[in-house]
Amino acid sequence: MSDLTDGELGSGRGSDGPLSIAGYLERNGTLTYTNVGTSMMPLLKQGRDLFTVRAKKPGERLSVGDVAIYRRGKSTVLHRVVEVTDSGYVMLGDNCVRREYGIAEDDVIGVMTGYVRRGKAHSVTEPAYLRYTARILKYEKLRVWRKKLTARIRSAGGKALHALTGGKKKS
Repeated sequence: MSDLTDGELGSGRGSDGPLSIAGYLERNGTLTYTNVGTSMMPLLKQGRDLFTVRAKKPGERLSVGDVAIYRRGKSTVLHRVVEVTDSGYVMLGDNCVRREYGIAEDDVIGVMTGYVRRGKAHSVTEPAYLRYTARILKYEKLRVWRKKLTARIRSAGGKALHALTGGKKKS
């Protein structure tokens, strides 16, 4: 999930109206939700996969590799912890190129415990998931470099095509 509006969750209503994601987790302890966005691909695909998070326990510190749900302004984001700092965390989506610094301990509201891919439930303790996480973390710099290079090549190719065609579009 790239971004969720930390607004309402359909049927999860509180006494004052719809519950926020944080409110839902506080009340129920866990939440299974539809993935939104592309930031956690290839692990989670928008419109196909679900993820389950549990509420973060008081005083709990996350570890590198954990996938956390946290507040960013008015949005709620699901990304992976890539660094633990004295004051909080550095996060990065599995399909993103920019690390997000300054995620405070209080911003984190939950931790992913599982996901549903193509209708099959998986746990974050499964060996295949643990191997995937180890690969994502080990090759982070290479993956980011490759994604940035690919974007530059596509941009240069588009500019070259534009120059060759004189800016004319095909009919």
